[in-house]
This record gives sequence, C-alpha cells and structure tokens, in this order.
Amino acid sequence: MHSIEQKPTIGHRIESIEQLREHYRQPSRLVIDKERPTIDAASRQFLERCRFAVVGTFDVEGNADTSPRGGPSGWVRVLDERRIALADLGGNNRLDTLQNVVTTRRIALVFVVPGQSETVRVNGTAFVSVDPGLLAGFTLPRTPKSAIVVDLETTFVHCAKAFMRGGMWDPEVWAELADTPDGADILSCQVVAEATPEQIRTMLADDYEADLSAER
Repeated sequence: MHSIEQKPTIGHRIESIEQLREHYRQPSRLVIDKERPTIDAASRQFLERCRFAVVGTFDVEGNADTSPRGGPSGWVRVLDERRIALADLGGNNRLDTLQNVVTTRRIALVFVVPGQSETVRVNGTAFVSVDPGLLAGFTLPRTPKSAIVVDLETTFVHCAKAFMRGGMWDPEVWAELADTPDGADILSCQVVAEATPEQIRTMLADDYEADLSAER
C-alpha cells in the first residue's frame, strides 16, 4: 500500500493588515507621495517609448490573470493626461485579457523600457475599442485589431530593486541562465504536443516568424 504524502503545515500566517504592518517598516514620504492621478511629461515619454508591459486583470469570479504585452515604441499611446491606449497586436487568441476587460473593466499595468530598471505602474478602469480613428492613430506597420483604452486612476514610478536583484539587463546573468528550460521544453514535459522539444521549438519558431512577418 502506498503511503499518502502529507503536505507540510505552514504556520505563522499573517491574518490582518495590522499584523502585516508590524512586520515591515513604514514606507518613506517619497514612496507615499509619488502616486499621482495624472500622467506627467516624463511618464508620458516613458510610456510612449515603452516596449513591454505586464497587464493584470480578473474575471467576474475574481480569478486573476497577468499577460505579457509588447511591441515597437508607439504601441502605447498617451491620449491625454488621464487616458492611454494599448494596441492589441495579436497573440494566442485565448483573449483572456480582453474578455476580462470587457466583463470587469478593472486593469493594472507595469510598463517596461529595455535597459531601464525603474518601471511605471498604472491602475484604473478599461474598455476594448475598435474605433477606426483611434486604431488609425497608432504609428505601427499594421493597424491593430482593437485597443485597450485605460482610464487612469493612479500612476507611479516603481523602484529598480527587483530588476537589479534579478539581473534583468546583465549579460552575465543571461549566460548563467542559458540552460533554463524554454517554452518547447515545458510543453514537451506537459505532453501538450506529441513531439520532441526540438520539433516543438521548430514549430514555435515558424509560428512566431509567420505572425510577426504579417505585422511588418
């Protein structure tokens, strides 16, 4: 008879905000005051040059989701000091993010510029638009199918410590992690496709090239 492995008990749970605050020092005045209700001139430039973002949403049942988004500078448009638009350039067509935006309208974003370790965060409400005038305003090789329009509630710059600790822009760290399993290894391990990692890697590369070529 096989024994059932017992999960270790993890105690010392923090059950209240008061307990949590007792465990950490208070944030500095600078950290508190940096949150803003509008986009300033420097943040606007950052967003307009942005190449990558992580988009957080959730569905009507409260299930959270994060999705990577990216494109050439210009895929994010600052419409005014309280509104931005993100071009939808196509992905796997699960539409998790777009469906969540349509149903709950809540959104949180972290914007990244390659080489910059500080990031810009934006929280607010959102909707999906297919307005021809809006979509035509993106300076991209191909007109996006839709755009996520964000009505900003708060924005602030996030410190660089996470990127510095993680060595995000350090080529030496990239070399150390070169043998990390890639998407093909993971899909093969999960038996998502009846193929070897190398076969999956080739299929993914062909698919990426076809999709990205259509955007040029």
